[in-house]
Amino acid sequence: MKSIYPSLSLLLTLLMIGCTTHNHDGSPALESSHTIAVSGAGAKIYLTDREGQSSIQVSNVIGDYVTWSPDGKKLAVRQYHDDGKTWSIHTMNSDGTNWKRLTHAKNKLDSVPAWSPDGKKIAFAREYQDSEGVWQAEIWMMNSDGSEQTQIESLKGSNPHFTPDGRIVYSSEYKDKKSEISIADIDGNNIIHLTDTEAEEWHPEVSPDGKHIAFMSKQDGNFEIYVMDIDGSNRKQLTFGDIDNWQPSWSPDSSEILFSHHADTGWDIYIMNKDGSSPRKLISGRDAMFKR
Repeated sequence: MKSIYPSLSLLLTLLMIGCTTHNHDGSPALESSHTIAVSGAGAKIYLTDREGQSSIQVSNVIGDYVTWSPDGKKLAVRQYHDDGKTWSIHTMNSDGTNWKRLTHAKNKLDSVPAWSPDGKKIAFAREYQDSEGVWQAEIWMMNSDGSEQTQIESLKGSNPHFTPDGRIVYSSEYKDKKSEISIADIDGNNIIHLTDTEAEEWHPEVSPDGKHIAFMSKQDGNFEIYVMDIDGSNRKQLTFGDIDNWQPSWSPDSSEILFSHHADTGWDIYIMNKDGSSPRKLISGRDAMFKR
């Protein structure tokens, strides 16, 4: 298997939460029902308001694949080490304090962290070349403090994301195809393949109400945003065009989806209704993620 991550390294991490935002000088700006975490140029992390107008940089912190803890108090990110040969998962408070490196496996590519619904565990993807030069794609689990790191051996793939009831949706290797969307119990049992196409399909994210999965698929030649029911039924394409749309993320009330759009000027952040209607641009030229 060829490494999946170089082609995905520009993905925007989108996540939304309720909190107070700030002006560019750091002073409180407004009380917003939603806040977006943004990974900008140089992997600097920003928090911005629901309209993309007011933002503040999280001081002295760089990283991408930003994900919020369920209580909105912490962030998990990926960061590079050893001149990019090692990728590790880190956590921090939402203001950038209490920065902690959780994974230390040298020459392993740890990425796409995901918090469990109770915030006590973090799932992540690990990729590396084995002794024969074959790429391995694994899914691991650890406590949110980095302890008890354990591979879920039956799950081969990437992009883990928890369902509200504690199962895992992920991008799986299936039938020698590039990637499909699957779901399994947290221990790796009861694997169900939800999609079965010839296309690459990545980054599944479950809606907060547990009813739907948004994901990106290359079914029509370039990556577009799709949605389906939690059991894989009622698959629907939401975005259309000749330019890639990547990495969907749900709003806290499951009514809207954020996604990144590859424009000529870089990656722009768009939001649309869950049925694909009323898309509009929020942020230009940044990588972003909803906070819940």
